[in-house]
Amino acid sequence: MTLLLAVTCVAALAYANGANDNFKGVATLLGSGVSDYRRALNWATAATLAGSVAAIWLTAALVAAFSGKLFVSQATLALPAFPLAVCGAAAATVLLATRFGLPVSTTHAVAGGLLGAAVAAPESVVDWSKAARQIYLPLGVGPLVAIAAAAVLYPLFSFARQRLGITRESCVCIGEEWVPQGAAAGAGLAAIRVTVAVGSSAACQERYSGRVIGVPAQRLIDGLHYFSAGAVSFARGLNDTPKLVALALMAAPFAQGGAEFLGAGLLMAVGGLLGARRVAETMSKKITALNPGQGLTANLITSVLVLAASPLGLPLSTTHVSCGALFGIGAVTGQARWNAIAAILAAWLVTLPLAALLGAGLLHFHLD
Repeated sequence: MTLLLAVTCVAALAYANGANDNFKGVATLLGSGVSDYRRALNWATAATLAGSVAAIWLTAALVAAFSGKLFVSQATLALPAFPLAVCGAAAATVLLATRFGLPVSTTHAVAGGLLGAAVAAPESVVDWSKAARQIYLPLGVGPLVAIAAAAVLYPLFSFARQRLGITRESCVCIGEEWVPQGAAAGAGLAAIRVTVAVGSSAACQERYSGRVIGVPAQRLIDGLHYFSAGAVSFARGLNDTPKLVALALMAAPFAQGGAEFLGAGLLMAVGGLLGARRVAETMSKKITALNPGQGLTANLITSVLVLAASPLGLPLSTTHVSCGALFGIGAVTGQARWNAIAAILAAWLVTLPLAALLGAGLLHFHLD
């Protein structure tokens, strides 16, 4: 019974991960007007699933790190209730954040649940120095590196664009608006008024004019933007799937082969397709205003950092890195929406201790 509950719980965590995380790689496509919601989500789903499959061969170090073997005693890992407590804590934390549209780190939640349950276990032995090196340090450094990279690279990319003769153009949108007129009740009088918007309407997009090696600049940037969004989603699948698999192997250590990677990837895809919209709104519209070039810059930073970290066994949070890149872009352009950023940072600070408390509580409850 405990095994069935643990496997079900891991499945719930994979679903929660997809709902909270799947859209993050393509949020800049929606935020900059390059794509609509459904097309961006489909692209994210396909690329994330590809990353989950690739993780079978490339992420053994991450599976080891999140199996707990490197810093939790074997006696604790052998407790049947341990994987149930860890994934239950992480799933509840991520689902709660998703309900409020807050992009949080599944990595952070799993780490919190893992260490909270380990501390609550009888005869607990935790190697805190290894835990810090394997989990806490990469999680803390990741967003700081992304912010710094965005602050440095975006001005450089902007300078290179200007040197290549690519200019930015703001469109002027002219349309009609149906305006009710003051009259007696039931008169139904109205008039049509012509409206003009410069770059601020949802229908108005900033465009790039010029050519690079004979290719229209806008087409080239949009193509690279789509590719970079796919790379971020692939990197997320590559980085997050082994963490879920590590929990599944705790619950069912006899499992072998790549079926658990594919299963986790499919459940993440379902979570994204059914539950991603609230976090999508936050990531694409509430952190900072974006144009296609800024979105491309943020995605390049995120994909390079996460793809470089995964084979090294460094559990960077795609959430922290992608949000960090957007924070940096917003700070450089002066368009950061600090209230939304403050809410996201508060959610990040709460994620790990909340998951740790839940993990400790679930283990204690099950052992009793």
